[in-house]
Amino acid sequence: MVKDQTRYLRLANITKLINTKLELRDVLNHVVTAISEEIVRCDSVGIYLPQQDGSFRGFVGKPEVINGMTLDMHTIDTDFDLLAKEVIETQRTIYIPDTSKDHRPDPRAVEAFKIKSLLVLPITGETELFGLVFLFDYGTPMNLTEIEIQTVQSYVNMAAVAIQNAKLLTHKEELIKEKQLLLDITRDLSLCSTMQEALDICFLYIEKVLGNNNIGIHLVDPLVHMKIKPTTINRKSDWSVEAWVKSHDEIKFDVENDKVFEEVIATRKAELIPDVFSDDRVNHKACRHFGIQSMFILPIVSMGKVLGLIVIADLFKKNPNYSQASQQLTQSIVDTTASTLLNLLNMEKQESIIKQRTEEITEKNNELETTMKELQRLSREKELILHSAGEGIFGLDLHGVITFCNPAAATTLGYNSKNELIGKPVSIIYNENHTNLDEVTFFRRDQSNFPVEYVRSSIKEGDRMVGEVVTFKDISERKKMEKEIRYHAYYDSLTDLPNRVLLKDRMQQGLSIAHSRKEKAAVLFMDLDRFKSVNDLLGHSYGDILLVHVARRISACLPEGATASRQGGDEFVIYLPYIESEAEVIEVAEKIVDQFNKPFNLKGHEMHIHSSIGVSLFPQDGQTAELLIKNADIAMYQSKTVSGSSYQFYHLAMDIRTFENVKLENALYKALDREELEIYFQPQIDYSTHTLIGTEALLRWNHSTEGLISPDRFIPLAEETGLIVPIGEWVIRKACNQIKQWQAKGYPSIIVSVNLSARQFEQNNLFQTVKGILDEVGVSPKLLCLEITENQIIKNTELTIQTMKKLQAIGIKMSIDDFGTGYSSLGYLKNLPINALKIDKSFIRELKSNDDNSAIANTIITLAKNLGLDVVAEGVETLEQAEFLASRECYIMQGYYFNVPLKVNEFESTYLVTKGELL
Repeated sequence: MVKDQTRYLRLANITKLINTKLELRDVLNHVVTAISEEIVRCDSVGIYLPQQDGSFRGFVGKPEVINGMTLDMHTIDTDFDLLAKEVIETQRTIYIPDTSKDHRPDPRAVEAFKIKSLLVLPITGETELFGLVFLFDYGTPMNLTEIEIQTVQSYVNMAAVAIQNAKLLTHKEELIKEKQLLLDITRDLSLCSTMQEALDICFLYIEKVLGNNNIGIHLVDPLVHMKIKPTTINRKSDWSVEAWVKSHDEIKFDVENDKVFEEVIATRKAELIPDVFSDDRVNHKACRHFGIQSMFILPIVSMGKVLGLIVIADLFKKNPNYSQASQQLTQSIVDTTASTLLNLLNMEKQESIIKQRTEEITEKNNELETTMKELQRLSREKELILHSAGEGIFGLDLHGVITFCNPAAATTLGYNSKNELIGKPVSIIYNENHTNLDEVTFFRRDQSNFPVEYVRSSIKEGDRMVGEVVTFKDISERKKMEKEIRYHAYYDSLTDLPNRVLLKDRMQQGLSIAHSRKEKAAVLFMDLDRFKSVNDLLGHSYGDILLVHVARRISACLPEGATASRQGGDEFVIYLPYIESEAEVIEVAEKIVDQFNKPFNLKGHEMHIHSSIGVSLFPQDGQTAELLIKNADIAMYQSKTVSGSSYQFYHLAMDIRTFENVKLENALYKALDREELEIYFQPQIDYSTHTLIGTEALLRWNHSTEGLISPDRFIPLAEETGLIVPIGEWVIRKACNQIKQWQAKGYPSIIVSVNLSARQFEQNNLFQTVKGILDEVGVSPKLLCLEITENQIIKNTELTIQTMKKLQAIGIKMSIDDFGTGYSSLGYLKNLPINALKIDKSFIRELKSNDDNSAIANTIITLAKNLGLDVVAEGVETLEQAEFLASRECYIMQGYYFNVPLKVNEFESTYLVTKGELL
């Protein structure tokens, strides 16, 4: 018993270590120590983990040095070690008590270490192999028993949980790093004012991810439509920028004739070429010139336009070690940079056009000045030479009357000929009072207007001014382009909702006003449940369609003055200014929830999507936009705990509850050590004979300071942390020991029921654990009943049913607990390896007043009889309920009507001393 308790303490301690921030090596060292102390005849314990090349290399073990080599210098060669190969392929534990009679172990190791016996165990989680554990001796056989092997397997299972948690933690940390990296580059890019600054930032972050500084970019020429040309290269590259651009010219490199570049542009998908000289699409001449061995090409796409390509070249090796995750993160960096590049390219194009037009206008003005000098000597009729100018030009006398104009001016202003303008006042073209600006509005013949840039110059004869000449240019297209740029800076291009920049601006202004006027405001943070499944199932284009529909439905629910913003992905933030009470916020939230009760039609695909909404209020939940959004986000995650679409208001208890959970979790780790856990027993009665036929073992936690803690609080926590596995094993062993003690006292044999959790069924060794406990304690399996809920069966049907069949085959009874509350199909119920159904207490509680519950209970009883199963009613609290069940021939009952769960001594004195008969 002491040895068992020590093992449970070790398992609980290792479980605690797994859920702390210890390094994986430290946790596995504890596992190795526990195994070596349990198996005293074992000379060596080694844990081997898989490598990227498919081999298994030593990670931790005892002793640390074998034959002059540290453990991490040892690798398993499956060409010689057929035993390891078989364990890897079958994922089964194999024990060889005598290596001289088995050819599978590596003969070299057997001979070198004089190994007489050998145990190899797989470290698995569900279907994934995490590593191997080797136990062997140096000349003296270990002579392991089945119980010792099962004990080792228990520690190996903890190693599997540790490795799996380490992988999950590593993955989570990588995701956080990736998210932070993308936030950092988004912030850095937002501060860029030039193309070179944006490219330098992009190169910096790509180098961080891939560890390669040879990065070049080919961009669209802003002045030549869709012409992509070499632009620049990372300043840290092995080439200089000048040499790189010059080399492209020397070898006459053309993107449009490069098959790989053409394919990336056409498909808009990145291409990794591990060996450039084994790929016929690659321009081998260019690769030899630059010394490229492999390269990674990514498209730069924004607003559906291909802006160019980024090429990461490796000069030193083939097959660069770029993981799938690093490739995807690199693409995300490029995608994030793309929108900034598009704005800068548009600005660069606009500036180039403006510069070109300014130079042209300056040139024309110079020509005009020269012409004006000529006009001093020539007659006014010679001014017609101005008709050849491309911009609009017209002359005015001192009274503002048009004296001449060129064809370009007449055409631009909508007139058929210059004669329709000559002699007319200039007021038909523009307002004289507004001509002191660089840009003004001109009027066409049909009274429509358009913006222009114009220059007015004096016409002089000697020192006397005789009139003016006006040169103008229609800038409608440039204005349109500027409007588009301003729109994309403040609005989400997919949904047309304000983006986070515009939302923040409106909130800062609105909250400032609300503060000064002592008004209230609200923020709603909303995201879509299972949005990822839409993208995975139908594709991202359908996900975009869904987001557009969601934006429309949200907008339809908002009062005047409210702002709905898309933050990115499937997240939306709604700002409600000028609210009088929470009732107004609830009205908006319920309207939005109601919108999600209707399905979305995505090009013929009908989808039911739920939303989760968190609400924070100004000023009590925050004084700034950032804090209000953060607290609404916290409330949103609380809303996700409710099924379907719902909303939750933020309150401080949400943060406090998280702290209380941490305290409770830490106390639960110590509960086994402090012997705070105990078993209570609730009787199961045969109502027809008023005799005791069994009992259910119920776990209770008697906290040293808080007293009894409800199972509803600590059981879910044990499930989440994985502590339910050692605790569950402790409950089974405790129940079996109690059966044995009752038998020793001469009490009548009764069946003890124990609840199993889903996490226990996920362990590959559940059957071996239960059977090992029964064999060790010496209790008949027929006296043990294991209960499992319907939903636990559905989570992993095949594995669960297979384990249930094994348990039932040795005589253990199987029962479905809380029947009627799950989602199991009655069609396959008849195929389940079960002996009994337990009617959930929710149907028993309202038998008298609710006809539906009576009908459900009656149906379950009839169903059990037809399938030849026992039926147990739990939660019986009144005589009326008991009589109703008995009238339907359901006699096995338990509940407060008979007794509450009792401590073992109370249960014995109340029921067992009477030999099963009720007093």
